[in-house]
Amino acid sequence: MFLQQIINGLTIGSVYALIALGYTMVYGILQLINFAHGEIYMIGAYMGIIAIGFFVYLGLADISLTLTLILTFIAAMIFTGAYGITLERIAYRPMRNAPRLSILISAIGMSIFLQNYVMLAQGAKDKIFPHDLKIQGGLTIADAHITYIQIMIMLISILMMAGLTYFVKKTKIGMAMRATSQDMRMAGLLGINTDRIIVITFFLGSILAGAAGVMISMYYGIVNFSMGYAAGIKAFTAAVLGGIGNIPGAMLGGILLGLIEALGAGYISSEYKDVFAFAILVIVLIFRPSGLLDERVSEKV
Repeated sequence: MFLQQIINGLTIGSVYALIALGYTMVYGILQLINFAHGEIYMIGAYMGIIAIGFFVYLGLADISLTLTLILTFIAAMIFTGAYGITLERIAYRPMRNAPRLSILISAIGMSIFLQNYVMLAQGAKDKIFPHDLKIQGGLTIADAHITYIQIMIMLISILMMAGLTYFVKKTKIGMAMRATSQDMRMAGLLGINTDRIIVITFFLGSILAGAAGVMISMYYGIVNFSMGYAAGIKAFTAAVLGGIGNIPGAMLGGILLGLIEALGAGYISSEYKDVFAFAILVIVLIFRPSGLLDERVSEKV
C-alpha cells in the first residue's frame, strides 16, 4: 500500500513539477504570477487528444504508435508554446510597468478568458483520450503495480527537467535568463534583449505545461475545460513550497506535493486530497515563506 502511494505520488508530482517550472521561471524574471499558466496546461491536454485524433485519421497510428505519441507531444508543445508567447505579448508586456494589482487582474482575466474560450470551442462535455491508443500494461514491484504510462510520465518529466536545468546553466540564452532575473535593467545595458528573454521564458514554461497536459490526458483518459484551475493552484503551491523563483525548488516542491497528496488520499481520504495542497500552501506561507530551498529573486532598488 505504501509503495503504491509513493509511485502514484511520484507520477502526479512529476506533472506538478513541470507546471510549477513555468510559474517559477516567470516569477524569477518578472516577479509576477502568471495565473493563466494552469489554462496553458489545460490547452495542452486538449491538444493531446486533438492531435492524436488527427494522426489516427491520417492512419499514422497503424504504422507506429510510438511515432504517433512523439508527434502528439511535439504538436501540443508547439501549440502551447505559441499560446504562451501570445499571452505574454497581449496580457503582460503592455502592463509591464503597471501596478502589481493591475497585472494580477490581467492574469486572472486571461485565465477566465481561456477557460471560456476552450469551453466554447470544444464544448462543455469532457473529452476522452482514445482508449485503444493508451499504453497498456505495467510491472509489479513487491505489492505495488506501476503502469507503463506512469513510467513514461516520470521518465519524460526527468528528461525535461534535466534538459531545462542544462539549458539554464550551460547555454548563452540560459546565462542571459539568469542575468535578466538578477537585474533586468543592467542586463539590458549589457546588450541583452530582455524582451526576447522574457518571450523565451514564457515559451519554455508553456511547452513544459503542454507536455504535462498531454501526459495527464493519457494518464486519466479524460480532460475538461476547468481542469487547469486546480492543477495551476497546486503547481503554484509546489513553486512556493520549493521556493518561488528557484528552478530546483519547483521540481522538489512538485514531487513533495504529489507525495503528500497521494499519501493523504491513501491513508486519510481521497475526498480531501485537494485540501492537503492548500493546507501545505498555508503552512509554508506561515512558517517558511521563502520555501524549502529559499526564494531566488534579487531585491530591486
